[in-house]
Amino acid sequence: MAASYAIEWSVFTKPWKTQSLAELGALIKGMGFDGIELPVRPGYQVEPENVARDLPKAAKQLAAAGLKIHSIAGPTDEVTIAACGEAGVPIIRTMARMPRDQKYLEVEVRLQQEYEALVPALDKHGVTIGVQNHCDDFVTSAIGLRHLMERFDRKHIAAVWDVAHCALNGEDPELAVDIVWPHLCLVNFKNAYWRRKKGPEAEYAEWQHYWTTGRQGLAPWHRAAKVLKERGYRGAICLTAEYSDEAAVERLAREDIAYAKSLFAS
Repeated sequence: MAASYAIEWSVFTKPWKTQSLAELGALIKGMGFDGIELPVRPGYQVEPENVARDLPKAAKQLAAAGLKIHSIAGPTDEVTIAACGEAGVPIIRTMARMPRDQKYLEVEVRLQQEYEALVPALDKHGVTIGVQNHCDDFVTSAIGLRHLMERFDRKHIAAVWDVAHCALNGEDPELAVDIVWPHLCLVNFKNAYWRRKKGPEAEYAEWQHYWTTGRQGLAPWHRAAKVLKERGYRGAICLTAEYSDEAAVERLAREDIAYAKSLFAS
């Protein structure tokens, strides 16, 4: 049964920028989620310059609605780490940018040095930096994440496995989970496929990703759920509510959470 896997369902609240925390809590709870990933960004309910004051308040207000803040998407500075510790937020999700005009392994070393400098604050406040794989100019794959973080204790620097971004880069879920399993702290469920930008008469092809529902993209959610269940995954699965049809976000997120839950209940 789903409960035996101790899965908690989270959603990235980036699409709901203008709602108050009270409105946000009622909406997300009503959609069937257990918690959220909160953007700590300018213009959102908690902004970076006020994180020390506002993040603990937000956590209490959302708890009153029956929701946890499973993670934030925001800065990885010591002020934010301390605020997460006070608010009981376990993970700061980030990504590892790999500029195309720089050498990959040199950037990797620089990132590792930046993470190393944050370890004392992470250890003090009981917070983890979760690094997500992401297509384009980032560490794109599970194997890339592992190479980046295998020197670190999982409680400090860990992996956020994004099933869609792995699929966009041709990495199967069974292999990806096996690669990142010792470092895994959070799972992202979303989906996408590559769509051609130019017609076949063009001199060369160009492609763009189109964000769609869990059933329709390159990432096989059913296989991802199967391997996570087989491994006994315990933790949050975050549906990122990212859809190219932005006008339909709430409807599509409701469909996706129902579908995702069905995969863990079957």
